[in-house]
Parts: sequence; structure tokens; C-alpha cells
Amino acid sequence: MKSINHQQSLLFKTLFTFLTVFISTFGNSQTTISGKVTDTKNLPIMGANIYLDGTYDGATSDDEGNFTFTTDEIGTQTLIISFLSFETKSIIDEVSKMNNLQIKLRENVESLDAVVISAGTFEASDNSKVSVLKPLDVVTTASALGDFVGALQTLPGTSTVSEDGRLFVRGGNADETQIFIDGIRVFTPYSPTANNTPTRGRYSPFLFDGITFSTGGYSSEYGQALSSVLLLNTIDEPDQEKTDIGIMTVGASLGNTQKWEKSSLSFNASYVNLAPYLGVFEDRNDWKTPYQGAQGETVFRQRLDNGMLKFYAAFDTSKFELNQEDINLEDGLDFKLNNNNFYLNTSYKGSLGNSWSLQTGLSYTFAKTNMGVQGSDIVDAENSAHAKVKLKKRFNSRFKLSFGAEQFITDFKENYSDESFDVTYGYDNNITATFAEADLVFTKNLALKLGLRADYSSVFSSVDVAPRAAIAYKTSENGQFSLAYGNFFQNPNSAILKFNQDLKAEKTSHYILNYQYVNDGKIFRAEAYRKDYDNLVKFNTAMESFDSNYNSSGDGYAQGIDLFWRDNTSIKHVDYWVSYSYLDTERNYKNFQEAAQPNYATDHNFSLVTKYWIENWKSQIGFSYTFSSGRPYTNPNTDEFLGAKTKSYNNLSFNWAYLLSPQKILYFSVNNVLGLKNINGYQYADTPDFNGQFNRRALRPAQDQFFFVGFFWTISEDGKDNQLDKL
Repeated sequence: MKSINHQQSLLFKTLFTFLTVFISTFGNSQTTISGKVTDTKNLPIMGANIYLDGTYDGATSDDEGNFTFTTDEIGTQTLIISFLSFETKSIIDEVSKMNNLQIKLRENVESLDAVVISAGTFEASDNSKVSVLKPLDVVTTASALGDFVGALQTLPGTSTVSEDGRLFVRGGNADETQIFIDGIRVFTPYSPTANNTPTRGRYSPFLFDGITFSTGGYSSEYGQALSSVLLLNTIDEPDQEKTDIGIMTVGASLGNTQKWEKSSLSFNASYVNLAPYLGVFEDRNDWKTPYQGAQGETVFRQRLDNGMLKFYAAFDTSKFELNQEDINLEDGLDFKLNNNNFYLNTSYKGSLGNSWSLQTGLSYTFAKTNMGVQGSDIVDAENSAHAKVKLKKRFNSRFKLSFGAEQFITDFKENYSDESFDVTYGYDNNITATFAEADLVFTKNLALKLGLRADYSSVFSSVDVAPRAAIAYKTSENGQFSLAYGNFFQNPNSAILKFNQDLKAEKTSHYILNYQYVNDGKIFRAEAYRKDYDNLVKFNTAMESFDSNYNSSGDGYAQGIDLFWRDNTSIKHVDYWVSYSYLDTERNYKNFQEAAQPNYATDHNFSLVTKYWIENWKSQIGFSYTFSSGRPYTNPNTDEFLGAKTKSYNNLSFNWAYLLSPQKILYFSVNNVLGLKNINGYQYADTPDFNGQFNRRALRPAQDQFFFVGFFWTISEDGKDNQLDKL
């Protein structure tokens, strides 16, 4: 009996196993998934990965783009198709319907070789796809003397105005270029100075890691700039804690960075006193109080869950007193200056979720300048603020939309007094602006940017609307063309508005054609442009005055070609760039009798910057050569207005940075090595001599050469960091 039961049990188990296998094999049969993968031009894509999400079931497309594989999965599934440099595609459907699929993949428009709109813009950022200059370059250029503005003057589109020191871009005067820190306006970016003495940018390059220099056609996000914008971005997060010490022939500097888990604090301070230097190298001025200046700046960064909050503050003070030669004053011109400037900038940039991002900020500027000119006292006081908010939505990799609003507030007052006169001038102006911009990327070879900006100025009670557009097309793996057009508005400067507000905002229209080639450390750019000016301010006196008659009837144009070439790979340890600009420009503005080339504009500008690392010497040496053709001036002994020209400007500068040890640097530089006698222009006598001729004197730099020696020591956690990137 037990034997029979055992046999029945064994038979039952065998039947159960058979039924299980049968159900598994035939009740849940496999499904075949197949198809073909091509690009948008119907060309097959070989090597694409195709798989069911969350499984190991998949295949790779063959040389005809075909694929096939089987799966045990049932119901609705997600099929993933991906390939390098193409957008990943997902298909959600019933598995039974995933056969003979015809799949088209679009190019990934965010790949490294994708087109970028480059018309009018030079990137100088470690994070940019295409960087013409790196932050290191900005401060190791021999002729720059540690000033980022000086380094940018080696780029095409700028004119050399050596006695001024500011940026003159494509026929525009220096007031037409605006500077922004973390997207927020800087109202007083330069230190005041005496006549025929170049100024410097207030802000050291030590705290910045990204610079964008746009010579035209810039985004609708930026306004109140007729010719150019310079965008400075502070470092998001330092890599380590460190202390920087500098001892120089003109002063000293000290910097420190502290870093915590989600925050960091950096500061730099410097003191400059030219008295010891002038005691050795006298110049053409009779100094009563040589230049003295102190500067301090700090940035605090707080990383939040979804963004970064920054506080940036800078303060500087300077003073000097001197007597300058003047052909109309036997005893010379007495001039003294005392300036205090404070700038505060708070900015936030972060994500709001669902592909939305927010960028906002607020700045405040207080600037006070006391000037004394031949017994007259002039006191300027400016309070300015800028508030801005910008929202950006990324719908997908091919369409992005940004829009925002901003407010500019300026309160300017000037008091003029002498023995018989005491008067105060000034103005208050609020500018409210809105802007919107769309980025459309059709393929990785074609992109379009469309923008619109509107500015309302309370001082003029008018609205100015400025459309802007740019398009870029990639013609080859390494080359592309860009086109840009836009209208730009800017209020006249304080020298005019303090006397008269019955005017219009000045206007330019930009037209730009750009070609750019980038390949293995080599960059070539060629750009042709045209700028048309309208509503320029005219007046009928020798200079802006309370009794001048003002109007907005002035106009002008600027057109030219800019060329740039950089190569840091062809010659071992050598990095160099070459730039050339041709400028054709005329204006009928200010007190011009007729349309003419302004005296700051030069027809031809050429720069060559070379840097060479000598391993055996542990040294970097650099040379910078600058050439500019003659500048126009008016000779009262002829009937021509701005019809004469100075001789050409030439300057060869040299620098040498020697690593005494990994963290100690000895630095030497000399500006104008050859001691060439450059002439900035001429000053003529107010009255003719007994022969009826107006005598003149040449306006030359206060010094033909400038020597600089410094010792820079860094104390850091890794024991390797140094200040070579600041030199």
C-alpha cells in the first residue's frame, strides 16, 4: 500500500513540474522588438544603444541602423534609444507594438562642438566653450600693469588712448562702455585722475574668474551702453584657504581667503604711494602731494540648497596735488583731487525647480570727489543704485526663454565755487527697464537669439524700445559665421545732464558679421561691423557749461574690421595672440563745426602679446607691442577742423616672473622698454604771436617709461598655490 502511494506522489510531482514548464514556456512567450535608427537626414546611425528601461534586454544598431532583440516583458514599457552627440529618445508603448520601428534621433545641440553665438563677444572664462582669453591672460599681459582694462586693450575693436586709460570701443568714447559685476551695474568703475594721466579700473582682478567683453550686439539684458559691455563674474567657490602677501615698489597688498562647508570669505587690500618711486624716477609734473591711494574689497559666498548668494563690497580712497605745464599759464596749472568711493553688490543665482532659474541682485554706489583747479573748488557727489531680477525657463535643449526687469537710480550733485561764484547743479534720474530674450537652437549647427528691451527714463519722460537679434551657423567642424543686429540707448553723461535735461537718449544701431575658427588651442576671429549714431548731444560753447545751448541733433557712424589670432600649441611653451583693427568713423556732436573723426579715434590699431615659459629658469617672460596710427587734432594755424594728425603711437613692454620657490615670485616689468617719445596731442596758445601764429606744446605722457618690481608670497594649504595668475 505504501509503495502505491509513493508512486502516486511521484507521478503527481512530475505532472506538476511539466505543467509549470509548459505554462512558463507557452503561457508567457517572448516578444521581438525591432526597428531602424537614423538621423534627421535619414542616414543610418551605427552603434546606437537600444534597451527597455529597467531591464537588461536590449541591442546595438548595426551599420545599416537596424536592431532586433527579444524580451519576456509584457504590457506598457519604456524603450530608450541613445547615441553620443544625439539627443536620447524614449518610446512608451505596449511591447507588442514595438516592432519595425522607424526611429529618428536629433543632434544634441548642447554638445561641446555645438554652435555658439559669438558676434561681438570675447569670452575670458575657464567655463566657456570658446574662450579667447583666460583669467590668467588678463593679468599676465606685459602692457596691462596688472589692470584688467589694460589687458583688454590688446583685443581688436579697442583704440589706444594712452593718456586716458579707459576702454574706447569701435569709435565710441569711454562713457559708452559699461561694466557689470555679477550682472549688476558699476556706476563709477574708474578712479579719477589728472589731465593727461591714465586712470585704472577700481577693481582688482584677484576675485574674478570670468570676464566677457562684448564689443557690440550684446544681449537685451544689458542697457544704457551705446558701444560695449564688460561683464565681470566673481569666483563662485575658492579651492582652498590661503593668504597672499605683496611688497611692491609702489606699495603693498594683502589678501586672505577662508573656506567653510557651505560658505567662504575673501578679501584683498592694497596701499599705493608714488612718493618713493617719484623720488627716483621724476616725471614732467611738479608734485606737491604725490598720489596716495588705499583699496579694499571683499566677497562673501553662501551656498544654499538651490543656489548661490554673494555679497561683494569695495572701498577705495585716493588723493594727490600737482602743478602741470600749461602753455597759457606761465606758472602752470594747479590741480588737486581727493576721492572716496564705495560700492556694494548683492546677488543671488539659483534654481526654482521645473527648469526655472532666478538671477537677482542689488548694487549701491556712493562716490564723492573734491577737486581744486586754479583756486576754484568743485565737489561732485553721486548716489546710485541698480536693482534687477531675471527669470529663465528651459523648456528643452532647443528653446530657452529669459525675461526680467531692472531699475537704475541716480542722484548727482555738483557744487562749484570760487572767489566770486558759488552755484550747485545736478539731476535725479530713474530708469525703469524690462527685457525679454529667446534662445532657439534648431540644430547643433544653427542657433538664433531674439531679444527686446524697453527703457523708460524719468528725466526725459520717454520710452525707448530696442529690438536685438543674433544668428549663428556652423559651416564646418571648427568654423562658424554669426550675424547680429540691435538698437542701443544711453542717457547723456553727468557732464551734460547736470546742466540740461531737455534732451533725448542717445542711440546706436549695430550691424555685425563674424567668422570664428577654433581648433586645438588656435582661435581665429574676423568681424566686420557698422554702427549708426543718432540723438547725440550738441552744444555751442568750448566745453559743457551752464550757459551752453544743448540739443540732440548730433549723429555719426563707425565701421571697420577686427581681426584676432591666438595660438598656444604650435610652439612649445609659447603662447601668443595678434589683433588688428581698422576703424572708419565720423561724428557731428558736442561743439563740432562739422562731421569729423573724433580725436580719440585711430584708423589702425595693432597688438602682439607673447608669453614664454622657460623651464630651466622657472620663469615666465612676456612681451607686448602696441601700434596705433596718428590721432586727429585741430591746428588753429590752418582752416581745417580736426584735419591734422599726430605721429603714430608705439609701445613695447616687457615682464618677467621668476619662481623663487613654488609659492614665492619675484616680478619685474617695464612699460615702453625702448623709451619712445609718444605724443598724445598738442595744446595751442589761446592767442597768436606777433607773426599771427599760434604756438603749441606737445602733450606727452608724464613718464616715457614705468618700472615695477614686486615680491609676491602665497601661504596655502597645499603648499603649491601662487600668485602667478595675478601678475
